[in-house]
Amino acid sequence: MQKHKISYSDTQSFSKIVQMYTEEKVSDKFYNRYPNINQFEDQIKEKQSSNIDRDLLYKVLKNQNSTLQLSKKTEQNIELLRNKNTFTITTGHQLCLFTGPLYFIYKIVSAINLSKQLTQSFPENNFIPVFWMASEDHDFEEINHINLFGKKYHWKTNQSGIVGDFNTSGIDSVINEIEEVLDESENSKKILRIFRKCYSEKNLSESSRLLVNELFGKYGIVILDANDKKLKQKLIPIIKEDVGNQNLHSIISERTEELSDEFKSQAFVRNINFFNISEGKRERITKKVSEDEIENNPEIFSPNVLIRPLYQELILPNISYIGGGSEIAYWMQLKTVFKYLSIPFPILVLRNSVMWMEERDLKKWRKLGLKMSDVFRSADDLYKKFILEKSNINLDLEKKKIEDIYCDLENKTSDISLKQSIKSEAMKQIKSLERL
Repeated sequence: MQKHKISYSDTQSFSKIVQMYTEEKVSDKFYNRYPNINQFEDQIKEKQSSNIDRDLLYKVLKNQNSTLQLSKKTEQNIELLRNKNTFTITTGHQLCLFTGPLYFIYKIVSAINLSKQLTQSFPENNFIPVFWMASEDHDFEEINHINLFGKKYHWKTNQSGIVGDFNTSGIDSVINEIEEVLDESENSKKILRIFRKCYSEKNLSESSRLLVNELFGKYGIVILDANDKKLKQKLIPIIKEDVGNQNLHSIISERTEELSDEFKSQAFVRNINFFNISEGKRERITKKVSEDEIENNPEIFSPNVLIRPLYQELILPNISYIGGGSEIAYWMQLKTVFKYLSIPFPILVLRNSVMWMEERDLKKWRKLGLKMSDVFRSADDLYKKFILEKSNINLDLEKKKIEDIYCDLENKTSDISLKQSIKSEAMKQIKSLERL
């Protein structure tokens, strides 16, 4: 198998902020430390000084994973979390059907690989990959399908509320649809067996946990569902700051505005950044809530995309978060609020991206004289590139000739309406040429 590395800039597929971050050109007022291996030593020291309730985390993880057949590696990792020299590398995603887009997989692989790399570089510490399940998300339309062989397969249900609580009724029908388009290989049969096993669980959270464990358990992945009453006790001070006093809005907004001066911000800052969870519902909170309500029922408060990172870093001994481009961007809105709450800001790492090309396709690609980075260009761009390289036509020169002809015609008339017609026709001809 051949491997080819393509720089982020050559893909022309990443936002300005992500491209500049990978090139170390973003101001450090938006992040804590750049993800160079030598920066992790200081990150470890900073996190060691923070107060993480490791015993609570351990008990919650033991309880949540009690029904799973865990690998020896994962069991060891959960036990290691009780030690002060153990740190996590976290990634997370929505509970997409059958993992959904490939970057669900890439994120987890990236977390596992970084954990291994840090273990080699800092052998006196332990580093554990953690998958944070977005079980409190309520955007069902984003997770209810999978794209396979150019077709989209949907899970249809009338359920509402947080998706982690959805029962899995109806997913078996989607699996049957997928079976019809898969081949008879052992790998296809194995995938179907895994899907049927995992999605027989009582709800989507349990099914997704089992699926990630089936796929990555042997690598020591630890899976966490933070929609937990005991863990949310730790969130009470932040709920009070946001829902009770509305102190966080101005802090996040100020840094978001600074970010927007240079880049496009990713997440909208609200006066209150929590939802209220009830059976079949996840509704935005729009007015202050009493401290008694917060103290007595923290489990009904669900953080939005800007507060979730705070919750994560509050309960995990985490030193790095691995995310996609948009995630990296909205984390950069948060550095000042982390400082305000005295929570260490983790090192942000862009997830790895992979594209597979069959050998026969690679040979055809090269025969056409195309570079590996050309795979990110549109079909129209590739057609134009191929035609220009294989012909002796200079489109810029031909364009100039057309402009000169119509300019000469325009100069030979004093009729205003005719001049406009000539200009219009010239533009049509030039656009036609540009479409070649």
